[in-house]
Amino acid sequence: MISLRYHVVSVAAVFLALAIGVVLGASGVSDRVLAAVSTKADDLGAQVQTLAAERDELAAAQRASEEFARRIGPAAVSGLLVGQTVALVTSGADPTDRDALVGLLGQSGATVTGEVALTPAVGDPARADQLRELTARLLPNGAQLPAASDTGTLAGGLLGGVLLAPSADPTSGGQPPLTPEQADAVLTGLAAAGFVSPGDRPDPATLVLVLTGGALTGIDAADAAAVTARLAAELDRAGGGVVLAGSTGSADATGAVGVARADPSVIAGLSTVDDVQTGHGQVSAVVALRQQLDGRAGSYGTSATAADGVTPAT
Repeated sequence: MISLRYHVVSVAAVFLALAIGVVLGASGVSDRVLAAVSTKADDLGAQVQTLAAERDELAAAQRASEEFARRIGPAAVSGLLVGQTVALVTSGADPTDRDALVGLLGQSGATVTGEVALTPAVGDPARADQLRELTARLLPNGAQLPAASDTGTLAGGLLGGVLLAPSADPTSGGQPPLTPEQADAVLTGLAAAGFVSPGDRPDPATLVLVLTGGALTGIDAADAAAVTARLAAELDRAGGGVVLAGSTGSADATGAVGVARADPSVIAGLSTVDDVQTGHGQVSAVVALRQQLDGRAGSYGTSATAADGVTPAT
């Protein structure tokens, strides 16, 4: 008679045999898997080393290109803007980029008359009604605002009288500049409301460089970028030669340059640069100002929307 103990031992033996078989089989599989994984890891390691070497080479080439552009920049722009005056409008621009451009403008023979620094409040939709009301209230007697409702165009129309010198071309569409007292009142009012940073009033200029940063972020980013783009476009329509320049990302849908380039009627007269953080981008901005004096406009930089190449032809 087969005892219960015999059954227990038999079942245990069967399970033990199965376990040994599984272990032995798994050992063979795991060896093959480990070998395959090891080979793949070696291949990936080699690829990583290759990519790292290529990255280092590209970075070195970029540094060399930057050094070259910054070294030849002053010579490239020398004499291009002799006797011209340039006013700066900044909106989220990197101070390093601004300072480099001011230096290049000096090398070109231009005089920088000053800077109007816009604050983020200008592009804040929550404050749009306040800015609209303020532009109408600060408008001096005899001056006119554009027939528009967007804040960028209205602010550009108001600042045109502050920034732009009288145009020699009576058909340019510009209006006479404000008196110093009127211009002071405009900037003081905008600063008191937090739309511009306090600072000295720029003297009227023949050219305007609107300098921005990269792509904006947040739910209202595109709207805020549009304010800067339309402000630059209105300054251009008011009779000034205007270049809108931004850094990496500025040509995106939430960058001022990208918004401007999306409107053919804007870039027909306004020049844009999308890589002003680089040496060649800074040279491009100065050369583009020269082109504005000659009645030409273009879109320059390294993004896909830079339709006229990396740099303008002199």
